[in-house]
Amino acid sequence: MNCIQKEIIISKKKRGFHSITDEIISQFPDLENIQNGICQIFIKHTSASLTINEDADPTVLLDFESHFNEMVPENQAYYKHTYEGSDDMPAHLKSSLLGSSINMPLTDGKLNLGTWQGVYLCEHRNHAGPRSLVITIWGN
Repeated sequence: MNCIQKEIIISKKKRGFHSITDEIISQFPDLENIQNGICQIFIKHTSASLTINEDADPTVLLDFESHFNEMVPENQAYYKHTYEGSDDMPAHLKSSLLGSSINMPLTDGKLNLGTWQGVYLCEHRNHAGPRSLVITIWGN
């Protein structure tokens, strides 16, 4: 079993949920060399997160953003960590709810996602920059 690890940069995104499956594949061509394995993707940020969900209908991305804004609202009187604006603490909470890493099988050199699945970058800040992902693959 081999282990391959690479850090990639995902281009700056506006606040919201974004399908990044194609960006990951294009920046990590070594995927094609793995017959069977596991792929872990970790985001090195505390105000953005990763998830896997439907990638066929773009309204899903909009509904995710709307729901999380209702579930974790800005400008709450009890927030103390607001040094970088009203989206600061809500971004950290949303990131913790969704998580900083995802795992998926790798089969015949491809991410073995379901028919409708894709990898989302969940950007929780109004003014964020590019995001760093560490991709680790174990396989043969």
